[in-house]
Amino acid sequence: MPLEGFGVFQIPDAAECEQVVYDAIRTGYRLIDTAQAYANEAAVGKGVARAIAEGITTREELFITTKVWVSEMSNEEDAYQSVKTSLQKLNMDYVDLLLLHQPMKDYFAGYRGITRAYKEGLAKAIGVSNFYPAILANLCETVEVIPAVNQVELHPFFVQADALENMKAYGVVPQAWGPLAEGKHGIFTDPELTAIGSKYNKSAAQVALRWNVQRGVSILPKSVHTDRMEQNLAIWDFALTEDEMAQIAAKDLGHSEIVDHSNPAFVKYVLNLH
Repeated sequence: MPLEGFGVFQIPDAAECEQVVYDAIRTGYRLIDTAQAYANEAAVGKGVARAIAEGITTREELFITTKVWVSEMSNEEDAYQSVKTSLQKLNMDYVDLLLLHQPMKDYFAGYRGITRAYKEGLAKAIGVSNFYPAILANLCETVEVIPAVNQVELHPFFVQADALENMKAYGVVPQAWGPLAEGKHGIFTDPELTAIGSKYNKSAAQVALRWNVQRGVSILPKSVHTDRMEQNLAIWDFALTEDEMAQIAAKDLGHSEIVDHSNPAFVKYVLNLH
């Protein structure tokens, strides 16, 4: 799995999403992350197919991720069948990574469903998303196939060091959604990140992304603008010092300010979204 990929959350418009995915692949991204809940799997598939048809890449060079939504996790069969539906929308025979999107409803049944898909070759690997340490540990101690990945919120303002240690203990790879904090906390103009970046002729955003990958975290930045796509990829020609890594980690607030997973309104939203 590439350490850096491209996310398509909040790009539901089919034409725009198709173009953005095509642009991302043309720019150099090879990991494309979508989900049933994003309502754009078909558009992602079209963008991928267009790039392959033009000889920019091959399916084998790409790493495609999708996620099973909460509404499909009432039982094993629903989760399994939803994977087939996702593949039809993507127009693909398999995905490289298949995740459970949230630890809600019967996520054990949901995980059995995606395990079945994995065993049948519909997914090259399976994992989870937004699983907090205790929930992830409980799952890992119970299931037949350990999750390959746990996709969670990770950025300089929400470091989640304990969660990373928990994942490491079970051999689960951390992947960051919102590695740029979805633009919050003034991350693009943060004085410390900017000062560090000036040393390397890099932006605050590039420093934040580099910080995560140096922690061994796979990242999924998102932009609909090709110049930003290029900038987000240009993080492999410099390295932060240990002191700089520690300075950035010290910005940790210890909690998320993007979404409160315990908020009743959020839980209701998750359980009812299709």
